[in-house]
Amino acid sequence: METIIRPIKPEDNATVKNLVHDVLIEHGISGEGFAGVDPEMADMYSAYQGPMAAYYVIEQAGKIMGAGGFAPLVGCEGEGIAELRKMYLRPELRGQGWGHRLLIKCIESARQAGFKQMYLETTPAMKAAQKLYLKHGFDYRDTRLGNTGHGGCEVLMSRCL
Repeated sequence: METIIRPIKPEDNATVKNLVHDVLIEHGISGEGFAGVDPEMADMYSAYQGPMAAYYVIEQAGKIMGAGGFAPLVGCEGEGIAELRKMYLRPELRGQGWGHRLLIKCIESARQAGFKQMYLETTPAMKAAQKLYLKHGFDYRDTRLGNTGHGGCEVLMSRCL
């Protein structure tokens, strides 16, 4: 069965929203302070159409099984910092290298867009994600950057691009 990574399309909005919510609920991290209540969730396609942003989906046999992207970190405009945003995979896609491929796509695309650093916020519950980020050069940080609105995310990480 064919699996591809491609840019988000307008018709993907509802499926991506469901994917994000399902993975957050799976990890017990839904509600205020987490990504699922961000205003962009209503129209993910439009939120990532600028020249300094991109959002990708992983499509397997015609179904969206993962997603993730980047955009300028709010509150740090002009500082060359991209935020890795809403990178989630359905359980049945995990452990097959697709998170690795998607993260490389986001890192390379952010570098090509001119960013110098990538920042992310996650939770202690997302241990596999943290392992993936560490493998790709992210380090833990003690202080927040920007203003993501994700106060419930206690794990802060960044890397140079």
